[in-house]
Amino acid sequence: MSDFAVAHLEEIGEMSDGRCPYRPVRHHFGITSFGINTWTGHEADDRIINEHDEEGEDDEIYFVHSGRARFELDGEPVDAAAGSFVFARPGVKRTAFAEEPGTTILAVGATPGKVYEPVGWELWARGRQLYGEGRYAEAADEARGPAEAHPEYPALLYNLACCESLAGRKADAIEHLRLALERSENIRSYLADDSDLDPLRGEAEFQALLSG
Repeated sequence: MSDFAVAHLEEIGEMSDGRCPYRPVRHHFGITSFGINTWTGHEADDRIINEHDEEGEDDEIYFVHSGRARFELDGEPVDAAAGSFVFARPGVKRTAFAEEPGTTILAVGATPGKVYEPVGWELWARGRQLYGEGRYAEAADEARGPAEAHPEYPALLYNLACCESLAGRKADAIEHLRLALERSENIRSYLADDSDLDPLRGEAEFQALLSG
């Protein structure tokens, strides 16, 4: 495998979970040391970055690649033309909207003081949309292929397990939870309180995973 790779933005397929269209740059290049993706507002006033605060998580820096964006940082509006950088530390509530059609933002992030762990949320787009619509069996069917093709991503396995749990596929859900835990011990912290896993709580195999 070559130690370098080149791709034009348009060569990285766009994905959407029904919210903000994005291109999975990190996954495309197989980057494992930091998160990096692009987000696009195709029409003026489209939301580009979903509102969130990264509390306890990532430093993030945004670069306006094209168009013009309007950021809101802790409620303060920031106008950002193409070529602008916008940096936000964890805890700052942020979102961004397109001021012009075709506005694209490059986002880069990692958690201060921690080794970056790619979790594979980028491949969850269609599954997330189906999950949000309550179509759990379809979401599980959609997520299974990417999860099995990329078992290195614990969050993808975990999300698949949640959908399987809600769809009544208990054995499959427990097996995918087990695989997720093998790849990331951080997943265990979700098991106790996630209501998606309530259908599994009476299963001895799930209790074994919960206790570690």
